[in-house]
Amino acid sequence: MSLHTAFDPDSTAQGLIDFVDASPTPFHAVDSAIRLLAAEGFTALDESAPFPSQPGRYYIARGGALVAWIETGGMPPTAPFRVIGTHTDSPNLRVKPRPDLVKAGWQMVAVEPYGGLLINSWLDRDLGLAGRVAVRDDSAATGVSTRLFHDRAPLLRVAQLAIHLDRGVNERGLVLNPQQHLVPLWGVGEAPASIAAYLGEQVGADPGDVLAWDAMLHDTQPSARIGRAQELIAAPRLDNLASSYAAVRALLAVAASGGTSADQGADAAYRPVIVLFDHEEVGSRSERGADSPMLRGILERIVLAADGGRDDLWRALAGTIVASADMAHATHPNYAELHEPGHRIEMNGGPVLKVQTELRYATDAVGAAALHLACEQADVPLQVFVTRSDLPCGSTIGPITAGQVGVTTVDLGAPMLSMHSIRELAGVADQAMYAAALAAFLAPVP
Repeated sequence: MSLHTAFDPDSTAQGLIDFVDASPTPFHAVDSAIRLLAAEGFTALDESAPFPSQPGRYYIARGGALVAWIETGGMPPTAPFRVIGTHTDSPNLRVKPRPDLVKAGWQMVAVEPYGGLLINSWLDRDLGLAGRVAVRDDSAATGVSTRLFHDRAPLLRVAQLAIHLDRGVNERGLVLNPQQHLVPLWGVGEAPASIAAYLGEQVGADPGDVLAWDAMLHDTQPSARIGRAQELIAAPRLDNLASSYAAVRALLAVAASGGTSADQGADAAYRPVIVLFDHEEVGSRSERGADSPMLRGILERIVLAADGGRDDLWRALAGTIVASADMAHATHPNYAELHEPGHRIEMNGGPVLKVQTELRYATDAVGAAALHLACEQADVPLQVFVTRSDLPCGSTIGPITAGQVGVTTVDLGAPMLSMHSIRELAGVADQAMYAAALAAFLAPVP
């Protein structure tokens, strides 16, 4: 299968929709990615065990993060890497440790915002719960096991105040206090309903054995193709599950094509790697975030398993390039004045190179050139995003990864609207072009 023809727009869009709907949390996103990888022969490794020295397809999962790679025989330990980096987390509402509340005859759940969410978009939506639960488990070596749950039923609602009680809201604008106004309802009654009991039911454990949880709210409305020509995707968590899905599909395309650039000879060999970090939306500083030694440590272990040494690692990193894949802002027709006029970004116009001189994006000329070549090889157009000079710029895992690993890094994404809303908007055709460009980046043809 050619890397240039591996991605049909309709099937790629449907694959993304299925991936997003199955992945309401970072833990589920990793689980969804593992299912795709395992179906194509990728093998799970235990971080506490030695890495294999033989060729193969491997992955390591760490909570809401994942690293996967292909080791092709014949490559020297000094062969550089091509890495796609994304993240699995999205802004949402997360359940507090002591969440059971009763107020004015309503059973409620205490939550707090995670990341820079558009708060108003969470109002008056049918919300479900998902995440992982840590339970007492005498059969586990540590006495604790974690279990995923995903309740698709509409359970919760953050009810907006009626306009009759806030007559000036349309003129003044909606102002929400996260502590006071974002507490969802989930029943009527004077006695609190137990989250621990509910979670125990979800994972098959007694409430007393529920020790802790990472529980998150999500929109229960399924993702959908919309628009007169069905050319758009309306879905939650496109930032950044669309990039995570594209990265997985790119690595699978490289595997299906019969290998990597190692087929071109040892001097041109690249080891293809994808890394799906967690916690980007809150700064990436965790054991599985971009601001951790996770990626650098795994790259080093890959080199050591290939009979390399410390010097071989640094020689490999000298030629390594990371593509930081995170979604990009399409030009919004109702707010066109907020976009850089010389860099209009079109939906279904192809992948987006992201540039910012103060390094909120990590792109430099070397990385940009590598991305240009990848898009040429994939036969897809490349757009370029620059923020207005009088507006602040967001950031990505790109600068953090560049600083942690010390390698050339380029930032790119696929265009979208409504970033950080509970329901975002992207283009159907862009998803296939995005994945094709990333596949060409992983296995460039000289």
